[in-house]
Amino acid sequence: MNPIVESRGAATARSLDLARVLLVESDVASRLTLQTLLEAGGYSVDVAASAAEAVGKLDEGAYELVLTESQMESDAGRGVLAYARRKDYKPATALIHKQRDGSARGDRRKSSRRMLVEAEDVTTFLSKVAGLISLRATRRSERALRQSVNN
Repeated sequence: MNPIVESRGAATARSLDLARVLLVESDVASRLTLQTLLEAGGYSVDVAASAAEAVGKLDEGAYELVLTESQMESDAGRGVLAYARRKDYKPATALIHKQRDGSARGDRRKSSRRMLVEAEDVTTFLSKVAGLISLRATRRSERALRQSVNN
């Protein structure tokens, strides 16, 4: 491919990165689905499959949003969010709740957790992500303004 076309494509891809998101999800199918949705929405997404991996990524870089599943490793997901909230840059944080299919009495394969994303849900999901990131940016600006007034 032509190097000029490649560099334009890379520049366009970079310009679409609205914010950096850390997605912490142990289920491969859910992780790939959410990562694809976030990237299609213009976000730069790093993924972690465990709480330990997420903490390592939080120590390496800054994120505007940290998303984690609510049932990860016996509440380790909540620990990741608590760790993220202690960071200097104060990322927005949120838990991902999964729907369950089937009844408790049904076959275990049918009642296993599953991420269901329908067309209508994609817009809602991306709107919530944008809202969280926007709220984080607003709060960060307010903190900076207060600090500059106090100094």
